[in-house]
Amino acid sequence: MIHSASIERQSPYLKILTDDQIHEIRRAAFDIMATVGFDVLHADARQMLKRAGAVVRGDRVKVPEFIVRQCLTTAPRGFTVYDRQGHRALEVEGRKSYYGTNPASPNTMDALTGEIHPTTVTDIACGAQVADYCENISWVMPMGSCQDVPAHSADLHEFVATVTHTTKPIIFIGYSARGTELVYEMAAEVAGGMDALREKPFVILYPEPISPLVFPDEVVDRLFLAADLFMPQVPGPAVQLGATGPATLAGVITQITAESLMCLVLAQLRNPGCPVCLSGNVQILDMRTGTFGVGFPEMSLGIAAQAEVAQSFGLPTWGYAGCSDAKTLDAQAGLESGFSILSQGLAGLNLIHDVGYLDMAMVSSPAQLLLGNEAIGMTKRFLEGITINQDTLARQIIAAVGPGGHFLQQRHTLDHFRAELWQSELLTRQPYGIWQAAGSKDMAERIQDKLIEIVETHRVPSLPQEVIAAVERLRRDGEAELTGGPK
Repeated sequence: MIHSASIERQSPYLKILTDDQIHEIRRAAFDIMATVGFDVLHADARQMLKRAGAVVRGDRVKVPEFIVRQCLTTAPRGFTVYDRQGHRALEVEGRKSYYGTNPASPNTMDALTGEIHPTTVTDIACGAQVADYCENISWVMPMGSCQDVPAHSADLHEFVATVTHTTKPIIFIGYSARGTELVYEMAAEVAGGMDALREKPFVILYPEPISPLVFPDEVVDRLFLAADLFMPQVPGPAVQLGATGPATLAGVITQITAESLMCLVLAQLRNPGCPVCLSGNVQILDMRTGTFGVGFPEMSLGIAAQAEVAQSFGLPTWGYAGCSDAKTLDAQAGLESGFSILSQGLAGLNLIHDVGYLDMAMVSSPAQLLLGNEAIGMTKRFLEGITINQDTLARQIIAAVGPGGHFLQQRHTLDHFRAELWQSELLTRQPYGIWQAAGSKDMAERIQDKLIEIVETHRVPSLPQEVIAAVERLRRDGEAELTGGPK
């Protein structure tokens, strides 16, 4: 018997680079690391690199390929992240894609009023609550950088607001080494101790070096802290085409590869085997306006290509999608965010953040998050592909109905139509008259109605009171330590 197909389903996928192109990028990145090097401003890191065989002259460190190759052998090919309740949530490996929210914007589009104002702790909590509701959002970053608390301790407030309003995994930035350490201490209280947190991590650190090719003292401290605790981290070199990197996508991808490999080297030399992504952000500087844009198709093109380089090493990847340069929830917001969500899903990126950004990443929008949630649902269905087997081919059903019949009364139809078709909460598929009679509401209005419903009715399981008290104590004492204020 000849089997014409050995699998029932194949997911559609996207490939940007040829194997030869990936080879050229890797070779160029290794060469930059060995001949140009990095400014490493952390004295202990420089000594560690020198002992490993790097060439160190002042702050400049040149890293030979053999060191990078050695570190690549110890870096795990993936890692598992849990939710706040200890359930397995993310298998960060291969081409498994998980979408999450945006961080660090100074402004927020209010979930209830739609007005844009400086981000507050309350906004962070509301964003986490909405993300917790969204079935296609798998993990959460604090949605914004709160402006109503001291800047030096804002990360502590943001973590508390997030962890108390979602059970989903959290990725956080950490605004200082000590702030990062305090976030880990608070996470340990939630998990039941530091050992329990290491066993089932529900937080991931997101440290960012400065492009081009600079590793500040406090960034290395944060990177080391995650490595020491054996906690997963997603280093995020952010290279702007034509500004902090070359004016070509190939050059930007090469620079990101070099910088992200350097992050991996620092982590693996510090603690071999610690989980780390080979990650980075392809960013676009609009030379016409001098502003940073998140809606350019070249952004997703570059991120998908950089992910292919990381995948060639067998390492986890990082992207950003679901964001827009639009100022409100309009057609541009849907077009730009939907394109990036689909294209990066097709590219098989693992952790894809920034669902919810508007206005060139300056505004966090729960409404945009809900729009992105719908686009992710469509994308997930598309990536499922088509199941081909004897049941789905439906030969017998077609024969039974025959010419001129219909399939509405067939048991096969009842068994399959719900699972075969993706259903939306927010898209309208009603006849025009029914839509008109219901108020003629467009997508933005329907999303606003849904946001009000979520804020008023969605409840997140509470943490035990003793855990909340311990976390609040750490936040209060940590803020006093970081700002020099009273405890």
